[in-house]
Amino acid sequence: MGRLREDFAVWATRELGALKVRYLFLDGWYPRVRIGRKRVRVPVLVTLGVCADGQRVILDLRLAGVESERAWLDALQSLVERKLGAPILAVIDGNPGLAAALTAQWPKLAIQRCTNHKLWNLRAKAPAHLREELAEDYRRMIYAESRAAVEQARRGFARKWKLRCQAVYTSFEEAGDDLFTFTAFPVSQWKALRTTNALERINEEFRRRTKTQASLPNEEAVLLLLFGLLRSGQIKLRRLVGWQELESGSKSAEAA
Repeated sequence: MGRLREDFAVWATRELGALKVRYLFLDGWYPRVRIGRKRVRVPVLVTLGVCADGQRVILDLRLAGVESERAWLDALQSLVERKLGAPILAVIDGNPGLAAALTAQWPKLAIQRCTNHKLWNLRAKAPAHLREELAEDYRRMIYAESRAAVEQARRGFARKWKLRCQAVYTSFEEAGDDLFTFTAFPVSQWKALRTTNALERINEEFRRRTKTQASLPNEEAVLLLLFGLLRSGQIKLRRLVGWQELESGSKSAEAA
């Protein structure tokens, strides 16, 4: 454990400039693990980057008392101190503290709200008998084939659900344009940029590995376990689909 701790300390302070990170995916995880005789949720802030060559890489892992704006701003400032250049896009789950921290650090940064998380929120606002209809309308809008088609479906969705269910409409409007930022990027990247699924898959693998894990000595061991899985290659990160258009996507987003 001592050697792993030393390796993690080096990894967590390494310079990032050479990676040429273009996109960020950020999320707060609350893995439930056994520490001593208790099962507790440990808050972990995770930042994943997409490099200019499309490779995904975990940039930062850290414990946080709560997933607050201050905690996220500390994480972002650490990335800047480690020579991370200003990214073009951040994909997030909708946490207001995270969004505020990103805007404070990089005022011109484009932000994409995870479309899956928003659908879960909308379904929770709808009466049970309307949830399937809502999901179908929502997916038809989000998975439309062009930017113009998405915009048309968005207007129709808003009109319909303002009448069908005010709570759904209010929640939908709350997300605003951040739910559709992905449409400013190449269509080949839309699937990857609409959601935080890249992080969710890593989280699922981590949960699978820790389910059979014996009790851990402390919260720090959660970070070391996750780092060990990454370093050993047991958690593999694929290139972003559509990475060949990363540079053209950057120019499109800036123009938008």
